[in-house]
Amino acid sequence: MPSGMHKLTPYCRFFTFLMVLISSCFYSCTTEPVETDLLLFVDFSNVPENMVLTYFHTDKIEIKILADPKLMDFINKKNIRYPVDLYTDLEFDPAGASESIEPGSYLIPVEKIRIPLDPAIKILSIKPSYLSVQLEKKIRRTVKVSVPYTGKPAKGYIALEAATQPATVELIGAAPLISSIKELKTKPIDLTNANEDFKKKIPLDLDDPSIVSSSDPIIIVTVPIQQQLVSKTIENIPIQVWNCTSEVNIEPSQITVQIKGPFEMISNKEITGQIYSFIDLKGLLPGVYARHAYINIPVDLIMTDAAPQVFTIKIE
Repeated sequence: MPSGMHKLTPYCRFFTFLMVLISSCFYSCTTEPVETDLLLFVDFSNVPENMVLTYFHTDKIEIKILADPKLMDFINKKNIRYPVDLYTDLEFDPAGASESIEPGSYLIPVEKIRIPLDPAIKILSIKPSYLSVQLEKKIRRTVKVSVPYTGKPAKGYIALEAATQPATVELIGAAPLISSIKELKTKPIDLTNANEDFKKKIPLDLDDPSIVSSSDPIIIVTVPIQQQLVSKTIENIPIQVWNCTSEVNIEPSQITVQIKGPFEMISNKEITGQIYSFIDLKGLLPGVYARHAYINIPVDLIMTDAAPQVFTIKIE
């Protein structure tokens, strides 16, 4: 073998090693693109001034993409949304006004060009291919404010209808929805153990985001609390004899009365103990008489019934 061939061998080995190294680096630096699905929320803007976008609309789209894994990591960190300019998309006449857009259902095509992705990312498919939107005419209406209660006041008390400031509010929203509202409620007020009037600031119950109040959403509520009027029967009240020194027989000798008044007074034995009955015999001679009895009732209590009505008096 020629001696020159032995001198080339180390160079050949080096060249071979270099090619393997380059091939390995190239292989490690190039990766195959991968497919994945992305869910994009739809960002609606520029709703026509005289319209309301209802709940009945497509709020997200799903796209399948093909991209380098490194781009995937970048995409996952971004909040990508699909933009829709409703006025531009629905106004077929560029010179027209928003009044030319009528209430109803519309289908808006989804366009790849609007999706804000890196040009190196390939969009394979989009679902759905159309966005469905429902527009309703925007109206204003003034409605009464009402206040729902929860819980129960203290025993013997009742809550009357609350007064609100303001008493009415103006609502703005979709015509079918606003037209169906007869009154607007606040958040409930808890009456548990309440025994006196109180005021409270409470928000309107505007759970539907498509309804807007032009008034302050905070309502000043005055809740009137009153003692409940209750009835009670008091039996066997003895009939007292006034202004007579002779022996007297009264038949029957007791009376039963029914009274009505505030719960705390009716429940107070000291107050109900002030009830008594008497017959004044001043100036009467011995004999038999039919007389009504007088009944003393404390202030703020009302007697609604008494029995018997007539008593037989025998003076010896």
